[in-house]
Amino acid sequence: MAPTRDNMAEDVTLLDEIAHWTGVAGRMQQLLMEHGASAALKMVDDTAAILGENKKAGTELLDSQTAWWNDAMAQWQAMLPGKDAMPGAKAASDRRFKGARWEEPVFDMIRQSYVAIADQLLKGVDALEGIDPKQKEQLRFATQSFVEAMSPANFALTNPQVLDRIIETRGANLITGLERMLADAGAGQIRHVGEKAFEVGKTIATTPGKVIKETPLYQLIHYAPTTPKVQSIPLLIFPPWINRFYILDLSPEKSFVKWAVDQGLSVFMVSWKSADASMATTTMDDYVLRGQRDAIDTIRDLLDVPSVHVVGYCVAGTALSMLLAWLAAKGEADKVASATFFTAQVDFSEAGDLTLFVDDAQLALIESLSPEGYLDGRYMGATFNLLRGRDLIWNYVVNNYLLADDYKPFDLLHWNSDVTNLPAEWHRRYLADFYRDNKLVKGELAVDGHPVDLSVIETPVYVQAGREDHIAPPESVWKLTHHFTGPLRFVLAGSGHIAGVVNPPAAGKYQYWTNDAQVGTLSDFVAGAQEHKGSWWPDWLNWISAKAGGDVPAKGARLPGKGKLKPIEDAPGRYVVTR
Repeated sequence: MAPTRDNMAEDVTLLDEIAHWTGVAGRMQQLLMEHGASAALKMVDDTAAILGENKKAGTELLDSQTAWWNDAMAQWQAMLPGKDAMPGAKAASDRRFKGARWEEPVFDMIRQSYVAIADQLLKGVDALEGIDPKQKEQLRFATQSFVEAMSPANFALTNPQVLDRIIETRGANLITGLERMLADAGAGQIRHVGEKAFEVGKTIATTPGKVIKETPLYQLIHYAPTTPKVQSIPLLIFPPWINRFYILDLSPEKSFVKWAVDQGLSVFMVSWKSADASMATTTMDDYVLRGQRDAIDTIRDLLDVPSVHVVGYCVAGTALSMLLAWLAAKGEADKVASATFFTAQVDFSEAGDLTLFVDDAQLALIESLSPEGYLDGRYMGATFNLLRGRDLIWNYVVNNYLLADDYKPFDLLHWNSDVTNLPAEWHRRYLADFYRDNKLVKGELAVDGHPVDLSVIETPVYVQAGREDHIAPPESVWKLTHHFTGPLRFVLAGSGHIAGVVNPPAAGKYQYWTNDAQVGTLSDFVAGAQEHKGSWWPDWLNWISAKAGGDVPAKGARLPGKGKLKPIEDAPGRYVVTR
């Protein structure tokens, strides 16, 4: 059949299509290879830096890499005609590889090869002998980060879902993804939600209240009561100054603040100032005394009450323990009716993966990144994201950059990206004194010149830990029970550092465990614990209500701005939106 003009036109169109996609594929393959080579070289450099002069460990690691390549070749050979499929890792339970397309022969081979090789890499590190345990953990963390970065799900050519999206959109998803990636690079952090998905004070942090005090370190928020009577002893919450306070006041249905107000508590919140050059000399003493103690005394005077209930979340809980010890030593322990610790640590001997970021090089890096005396919060944000790289980095590389999916409006992730700056000298000393040297429980720290002795704390204490917490591991939080001498209730909550705390009863999610027996270890606590479905918040409310001291009418100074302290501005205030 003689060629026609139409046939020739179709052939030209087909050739153009082939050329287009061949060019796209070639460029992507080149980028993939360049990225992989760069990552591999960096891993070699990191490994050399960690192992130093330990030649035996280096030889063992080299042997493990030989086995790594042998496994890889065996996996590829198993795909050849006439070869039986290689048994072993199936990767079926890995959610990165969910979907029927990953079951197709080529992609099934890719994912199984990756899982087998990744497993061999990590086993190689685990098998190393003769190196310092911390070095081994650092090497394992670096290897795990490398393994997660090199997942075939993270690259367009080896992710069938991305390939389908490329064909569907004729590559438009890659253009959108590149625009997002460049915008995030300009902002210095990965965006987890749309830039305008939430607005502080409008769609989150909306619990009504007033800022009634402002210092160079914090603003004090007094929330409006919603019940005709309130408990006579007020509640003061100290959030971590590493993050914004509104993790406890997200959307109304998730807000711990709103829930506590609705239960008849007089609620106050400290909103810490994001550090700037004026805070270069701020120390832990400032947060303990000119922050926490000052806020306690302010509320006692405002409401004319002898004591307050206090909550310390994460690092604010660490500081709170120091304040309680200082108050006890000064004969002022009765200013605090009870203390609640959300995922807080005082003994950092088992503080988890964050300890891997604490060495002389990291401390020097902090100093170099802080020429004006404060550390950009994006540095800490990146560190926390790296601890859960698969979920908080690579998951969003795939969804935001490769697939170009629409951003999901998730308030908790908006908060996670809303970073705060830290006083650099405070942060450096915090990492060195607490995470590296564990000085607090050794009695080697002081507040205003007075040595801190945690054993003198007899204040009633409620300790909450998260079962899957990767920032303050439950084994580490449990250690609080070894250092306080007053009545103490320990509760282990389902989930982690954030969702384990922010778990409203109405959601009906997770569970928590209690054990009233006297036990010495977390393992013993778990072995004899009773599981309760849902949120631990009501358990805490029952505990704190037993110490309430009766109710009083919600009027006068119990209303924000109606007492001695006049309103400065509406909640949530300026400090929480200052970058």
